[in-house]
Amino acid sequence: MKMYLISDNIDTLTGMRLAGVDGVIVHTREELRTAIEEAMNDKSVGIVLLTEKFGREFPDLIDEIKLERTMPLLIEIPDRHGTGRKKDFITSYVNEAIGLKL
Repeated sequence: MKMYLISDNIDTLTGMRLAGVDGVIVHTREELRTAIEEAMNDKSVGIVLLTEKFGREFPDLIDEIKLERTMPLLIEIPDRHGTGRKKDFITSYVNEAIGLKL
């Protein structure tokens, strides 16, 4: 199984290609939907990497696809601008999930 990157910038794609990960650059919602569907339908792809910008701009689309499909795994990664998450995002996520403050 291989990884496939869907990115919004050439720098992330270039870096991932150096690591042997193929991918595509998209900018619009429809391009993103098409790219995700193509990657999801490719049986050789086990992990689809998305830059975090898509999760911020199109959360409804990403969540819909994550809920509908179990394979391949859809992962959001930071791009060259870094992560848009706050420093304690994992603790906040756990607090929200289980209702306890750690």
